[in-house]
Amino acid sequence: MYRLTNTVRPYAWGSTTAIPELLGAEPTGEPQAEIWMGAHPGSPSRITRDGLQVPLNEVIDADPAAALGAGTADRFGPRLPFLLKVLAAGAPLSLQVHPDLVQAKAGFADEEARGIPIDAAYRNYKDANHKPEMIVALVPFDGLCGFRRPTEAADLIEALGVDSLKPYVDILRARPEDAALRETLAAVLTADPESMAASVTEAVEAATRLATAPGPYADSYAAYVSIAQSYPGDPGVIAAMLLNYVRLQPGEALYLGAGIPHAYLNGLGVEIMANSDNVLRCGLTPKHVDVPALLRIVRFESGDPGILRPSASPEGEELYDTPIDEFRLSRYALTPGDTPRVLNDRTPQILLCTQGSALLRSTTDGTELTLPRGGSAFVPAGERVEVAGEGTLFRATVVA
Repeated sequence: MYRLTNTVRPYAWGSTTAIPELLGAEPTGEPQAEIWMGAHPGSPSRITRDGLQVPLNEVIDADPAAALGAGTADRFGPRLPFLLKVLAAGAPLSLQVHPDLVQAKAGFADEEARGIPIDAAYRNYKDANHKPEMIVALVPFDGLCGFRRPTEAADLIEALGVDSLKPYVDILRARPEDAALRETLAAVLTADPESMAASVTEAVEAATRLATAPGPYADSYAAYVSIAQSYPGDPGVIAAMLLNYVRLQPGEALYLGAGIPHAYLNGLGVEIMANSDNVLRCGLTPKHVDVPALLRIVRFESGDPGILRPSASPEGEELYDTPIDEFRLSRYALTPGDTPRVLNDRTPQILLCTQGSALLRSTTDGTELTLPRGGSAFVPAGERVEVAGEGTLFRATVVA
């Protein structure tokens, strides 16, 4: 097993304090958005071998069967199929959606055939993989996830009393669900920018009043006001009103499958995803928004956000169950004096301590490693590890 040295990504929406606090470091005053743990070539974790720092992706490339196990390498190819992150949102991320595997393969092949450079700002598909993901809150965490029922979205928008938004209300009330959501989102994202900016300004003024008034949508209005402070005049502010607002409590999670529009707004969490960069944006961003491509992959159906809570096994593993195989995320609440927990060794693992400290002991070679808060380690397939200590330890792996 190897202690990981990880890269902190300084995106503009990142918190200036949450990651430094997790790592026990002094804030720099600059936003620190994500800690990447894994073998993504954009920012691979590094391990120490023979006194040298080596990128984890190079370790895996050199001998995939040894690092991943033959079964994982055969199923997912010679690379770690997931990326683990700590995500610290100090401002809203873009409103976005991810393709399914069939859509990703077709979209990537199409853009390759058309000769669109992989780094082009208007490119949608960076690879041929899907990108299901899950976020587990470490503190109260705000987000948007999936569509509201059209009639509920109509009520929320109508209560703002903004005349220019009335056509959207009419569509939401008059059409069947799929058509209502599709037509409204398309109309919002293709509206005249100047007129839309004026509508957003008026809507935010009304939402500011309604956020402090009694009513079922007060918390949602407050979230939209906060969004607009980061993205004034952006049509994504109105598009966000079509989505469910959700606040996760620590330990609760959201799973974001293909076609589900979502945005993270504020908070600190552990995120895991399939190893892909495919994102199509719906607003709250200065980046490219490809409306026709977006409309092809969004699932225009309403539903509850589906807050996940872990289920505990007799061995003490608390599993966040998801319907895909590329990642499997669980956690352990470690208590002094408990019998060490033995982790399955059939698949590669990344272990992350988010509270207290964890002692890892390899029963393969007897080595020990202590992870402080914010510390992480990579355990190759075939190496059996016992964990003990006092704190919270997340375990990321694949479905065996």
